[in-house]
Amino acid sequence: MTTFECRGLTKRFGGNTALDNVNITAEAGKVIGLLGPNGSGKTTLIKLSNGLLAPTSGELLVCGCRPGKESKKLVSYLPDRPCLPEWMTASQVMDFYGDFYADFDRARAEEMTEQLALPKTIRVSQMSKGTKEKLQLIMVMSRRAKLYLLDEPIGGVDPATRDYILNTIIRNYESDATVIISTHLISEVESILDDAIFIANGKVLLHKSVDDIRAEHGKSVDAYFREVFRCY
Repeated sequence: MTTFECRGLTKRFGGNTALDNVNITAEAGKVIGLLGPNGSGKTTLIKLSNGLLAPTSGELLVCGCRPGKESKKLVSYLPDRPCLPEWMTASQVMDFYGDFYADFDRARAEEMTEQLALPKTIRVSQMSKGTKEKLQLIMVMSRRAKLYLLDEPIGGVDPATRDYILNTIIRNYESDATVIISTHLISEVESILDDAIFIANGKVLLHKSVDDIRAEHGKSVDAYFREVFRCY
């Protein structure tokens, strides 16, 4: 089953082309790395997928739907910075997600919150940056979505938190769903990826399974990424 598809997708901001004729097909049951340097078009693609931006030309489909009211029921989105209401406590955030998303699994969220010993009664505004990021991830991964879009989920967090985030992603996404992780920290996520998409200057340079990349080039995805992008 195809959960995510781009056909000739182009996005321009004035005279700047952020995405240029992008074609991607992503199948259910896979964790896919959207890999590229800063400014390569990763976040633009993620925002287009959420309907936060409109394409200049081409088409983007989530489970056969164009981004909009119906697709929002299928997509669980982790932005590149926390965006939880600052006045809420963790318990209130869970109430909010439960009211807003029919697929929110409160028991799953409660379990992960307890595992991390996250405080449930202090406001988000009083939490550290790392605690906010953990809470946001818990909310996103507690939905039973068809497509999880994670924008830089491990940027700026400590190694222990990174390990927890990656384990949380693997343990909690649905078997008939797709996870797309946008990042430039390849070595940190390589172990959980099924496929890798290399993107630079708004163009897709490669879309292959990580096993094929290793077999064809005799090196890790991270090492091959560094080779491909050393001139960018």
